[in-house]
Amino acid sequence: MNLIEKLRQFLTPVHPLPPGMFHYQSPPDSPRPYRLHLRLEPDGQGVLIVNASTVLHLNQTAAEYAYHLIKQTPDEDVAKSMVKRYRVRKEQALNDYHDLTDRLNSLIETPDLDPETFLGIERHELYDTQLSAPYRLDCALTYKVPDSTAHPLAPMDRVKRELLTEEWKTILEKAWQAGIPHIIFTGGEPTLRPDLPELIAHAEQLGQVTGLLTDGLRLTEPKYLHQLLQEGLDHAMLLLDPSNEQSWEALRDLLAEDIHTTVHLTITQAITPSLPKLLDRMSQMGATHLSLSAETPALKDDLKAASQAAAERFLTLVSDLPVPYSRFNPVTIEEEEETLPDGSGKAWLYVEPDGDVLPAQGAYEPLGNLLNDSWEKIWQKK
Repeated sequence: MNLIEKLRQFLTPVHPLPPGMFHYQSPPDSPRPYRLHLRLEPDGQGVLIVNASTVLHLNQTAAEYAYHLIKQTPDEDVAKSMVKRYRVRKEQALNDYHDLTDRLNSLIETPDLDPETFLGIERHELYDTQLSAPYRLDCALTYKVPDSTAHPLAPMDRVKRELLTEEWKTILEKAWQAGIPHIIFTGGEPTLRPDLPELIAHAEQLGQVTGLLTDGLRLTEPKYLHQLLQEGLDHAMLLLDPSNEQSWEALRDLLAEDIHTTVHLTITQAITPSLPKLLDRMSQMGATHLSLSAETPALKDDLKAASQAAAERFLTLVSDLPVPYSRFNPVTIEEEEETLPDGSGKAWLYVEPDGDVLPAQGAYEPLGNLLNDSWEKIWQKK
């Protein structure tokens, strides 16, 4: 091979593996049963779903290693492929592959995982690439709220009817076929839907990670909470009402279970003086993740102060999850005069109770209806 040909091969970008969905189920007699779903993007990056409970974002090399893991490619063949494709030493290729598999094994054995995790051989930006589908679908099952909730702000006039159970199942199936690994059930108050456990079970059967955004009051019923967990619920965000002891009881019950839990707190003028004590109580109960919003734009400075106080208590702030429409989330995007988050319409989409798809909660220009329109038509309009 002459020098020009060697240079050409060295400088030619590595073509990614063909895109698609791939699955692996460990043998029935495995001492540590697990299942993996891998979505390869056209640019080579990937999404790996572990036990339908955690979504891992992978760069191109990590995604390729995950592909070989799912295909059960022998280690020597993995090394040969990576040496040829990426011009690395065999020892480096094997070390990287074993490092990735070791980290995956640790995640498989770790309870109470964060539903979204970044795992790669090198850093990559989440929203900078063209995606074949979003990573997450936020499904507002209903805009209804409990009768005890004062002044509900859910946009009921936008929805002529709620989808039936089988219609929501069709949407979940469309989402899975499109390669969407993560479903969040929100509202209104999603626990008002009697079919919530059935929908969680259906998503689990498909292989999707499921989350629930709720006021948590029904979660104080042990039988109901355990039913949701047994059906496959993977994580929850509790909208905490600090003045309601049942809300604190719901938080205690959630934290006692093997489920990743985020607390949402709306900053109001009334609770601002007691905010340090509220955060202390959360932290002492074992809460680790916190989502914040403000009752009015005038409380913007208090919101910043709350964020700082949370950081001082080592509470991880979560900012990319939706919040159910209710008196606990009274600030709309328009009122805040903010643009949509970076991931809106790319990393996640929002489905209203009648199946209309929005780029995000509060963005009221539908891309189509997921029950009636094809996924391709909706995704092209984002």
